[in-house]
Amino acid sequence: MSVWLPGAPCTPSGCVVPTGTTRAVPGAVLRLAAVVVLVLAGVLLLPVGRRIPAGLVGRWCRWIVRAAGVRVRITGAAVPTGGLLLVANHISWLDIPLLSAVRPARMLAKAEIRQWPLAGPLVARSGVLFIDRDRLRALPGTVARIAAALGEGSAVGVFPEGSTWCGRGQGSFRRAAFQAAIDAGVPVQPVRIHYRDASKTPATAPAFVGDDTLFASLWRVVSARGLVAEVEIRAAIPPGSHPDRRALAAAAQPHGGPGRDHRAGQRAGQRTGHRVGHQARYPVEDLRSRPPEVSAVES
Repeated sequence: MSVWLPGAPCTPSGCVVPTGTTRAVPGAVLRLAAVVVLVLAGVLLLPVGRRIPAGLVGRWCRWIVRAAGVRVRITGAAVPTGGLLLVANHISWLDIPLLSAVRPARMLAKAEIRQWPLAGPLVARSGVLFIDRDRLRALPGTVARIAAALGEGSAVGVFPEGSTWCGRGQGSFRRAAFQAAIDAGVPVQPVRIHYRDASKTPATAPAFVGDDTLFASLWRVVSARGLVAEVEIRAAIPPGSHPDRRALAAAAQPHGGPGRDHRAGQRAGQRTGHRVGHQARYPVEDLRSRPPEVSAVES
């Protein structure tokens, strides 16, 4: 077990429930093809990615999610410019374009991607920051690289849980990346991601957990109807507002709604006679009740 990448108890068989309504196979195939085309186009443009306007990158990220058949709803105040650590809970492969739709960022990725044929070198040239999850000694160097990128004015996107969860549970935010924000003296932008189905209840179909394969997860998403990705941009945490990385990580951690501790969800399921990830339903914060200054973007 990696120190940086702890495991989650979520599994496809125990947590993931397909939506009640599905698309016909031809429609799902077309959506899958559209996602693949958009992703390949992005891969080909990676070497010049930094020259593309941020607004266009954000739209392209939303197009990927919409091509998969998932509506996108983004709520929250404007994201700060300059160096910024973007942090979010992690449920699905969809989280990556969703976080980049909030603000294009240099993502933190596992070092194994660098060895992938063709895509690896292209991703490396795009400015992605890599972490060797199997070498704890490499962690200080990774933190230093993140801090350097932040100090140069870049946004860096991190999923501090270190693993994907089904959406009805959450892991604790690991603290290392928050040290980089402290060292660079930049704000932290917490983002909360969750998914709903056509009945407006928490959806686990987008989850990419356990031994799930990427194709199985892709097919589950493109064949589902009525999925909505809700992205809540919480108030940015200014530099110097917390004494250490532990307090900063705790302040950025989302609480309530589907982002509760998985074991607490299991206990709730036992009390109601339901298994977590199947029939149990937990309340989600209603994003319609927002302060006047909060904006909403839906596509």
